[in-house]
Amino acid sequence: MNKTQLLVVAGSVVLIVLLLFANTTIPKKEEAVSSEHASSKEAGLMLMIESVKSGLSAVQKKKVEDLDGALKSASDKKLAFENIINEWDSLKQPVVAAYYYEEAAKVASNEKNWFIAGNRYLGASRLVKDADKPLVYGKAIECFEKTLQINPNNMDAKINLGACYVEGSSEPMKGIGLLREAEKTDSNNVNLQLNFAFFSEKSGQWDRAIRRFEKVLVLQPDFIEAYLHLSDAYQQKGDKLKAIDCLEKYYSLVDDEAVKKDTRDFINKLKKQ
Repeated sequence: MNKTQLLVVAGSVVLIVLLLFANTTIPKKEEAVSSEHASSKEAGLMLMIESVKSGLSAVQKKKVEDLDGALKSASDKKLAFENIINEWDSLKQPVVAAYYYEEAAKVASNEKNWFIAGNRYLGASRLVKDADKPLVYGKAIECFEKTLQINPNNMDAKINLGACYVEGSSEPMKGIGLLREAEKTDSNNVNLQLNFAFFSEKSGQWDRAIRRFEKVLVLQPDFIEAYLHLSDAYQQKGDKLKAIDCLEKYYSLVDDEAVKKDTRDFINKLKKQ
């Protein structure tokens, strides 16, 4: 019953209107700092990838090297990228797979490819060690920003970009601003409500978390993992009966027998407390 790991978000929301500065020329000093930061980020990513590769077995290393070679000489780049991404997925190395998705987006730059690359980095960011999170979130931010450059109306890209700023940057309020802006446009977006629910949960705002997760279930009834979060929120509030009720609903809807057993065991444990 693992939950998405998000940073704590608390306090009031401030929406900074960056459009006021849209036509301002960036000073050369700031451009240099930005360039150095981007270069440092790329170097950090490559070090992370090299570290992963150094941990492969001889057979695994040979296979990915062959796929890299095939990619360089391939006339069908799309297929070559698919092959190497599938290999890194099978090796359970999401950061490396995300890197190749980004490389594919550079070759075929379009809204869909940049959005997928951003989602890949976002997913990977929640699995890496804490020291690596800012780097991977930063790469996700780059990809979502490129998505929005192509289509400023891509709501999911805007929401995911906001989540990245909240979770893994030094500008969390910028992320909250993006999410609030999205809420004004589409308050019934499931992805948006889910992010707000997670933020409320992580900041210990249990009543707010409950309202958000309940709204998620209204919008998308088959997102049954919401019942696990609701159960946890009710436990935190000391309402054991409602916590058990949410787990019973989850138990009735989940198909995996091993998960059903774990859920039933936990329900029985709660009842004995």
